[in-house]
Amino acid sequence: MKQPEPPNHFSRIKRVASFQELVSTPFEAGLNALCWERTLEGDFGEVLRQLGAGEGITTVEDEHLRGLSLSAEGQKAVNVLLEDLRILRALDLDPVLDCIHGYLRDQSTDPVATDVYSFHVDSATIQTDTYLCTYHGPCSEGLLNEEAQLRVEIPQTRAQLLAIFGGEDNAEFTEYLNDNCFDLHYAPHPNARPYPFGVGNLWRIAVQYPGSPVLPCIHRAPLTQPGDPPRLLLIS
Repeated sequence: MKQPEPPNHFSRIKRVASFQELVSTPFEAGLNALCWERTLEGDFGEVLRQLGAGEGITTVEDEHLRGLSLSAEGQKAVNVLLEDLRILRALDLDPVLDCIHGYLRDQSTDPVATDVYSFHVDSATIQTDTYLCTYHGPCSEGLLNEEAQLRVEIPQTRAQLLAIFGGEDNAEFTEYLNDNCFDLHYAPHPNARPYPFGVGNLWRIAVQYPGSPVLPCIHRAPLTQPGDPPRLLLIS
């Protein structure tokens, strides 16, 4: 009798060939991340240089992009950015284009850091997905659900959080974890292999919401170093 094949955890990720396939492919049977692989034309580095130096996160408006003085290659990049914004808005989404010099780090002493550098999932109260694309700079990273554990389910971490909460491990404690987003963050297993989202690829990833048919996609912002270029990121 033939033994069943082991589950293919990479069935959680599917590469698609078009925007239409990206938006129409259902999340089911464990699939929770879709990637439209693209090689984009244009000089996105030039766009960033024209946007200028800065700190933190700056949202780039369409009018600002259209007003930049660019070479032909820089203008090609702007055309790509504007088209991606257009097609997502056509789905009644609200995409944002950000120039990211760095995110704020969680400076608290809590045992679970809740900044975007920590592996986490997005959450919502209604059915929705997250779209994102890195056009320049370090890209986001994903982590298979099988290669991670909720930090609040690690006994030592849970005990520390319970001590801070000052109560019992009950419904009120669960609400406390949720209110502080502690229950959205994951620790990678020792042999976990995070995967890069890549530059230019447009991703649609599953979000945690009531009734979701699949687990949410675990991901994080890249751990950047001083001197790394800023990121140009679309997110919706």
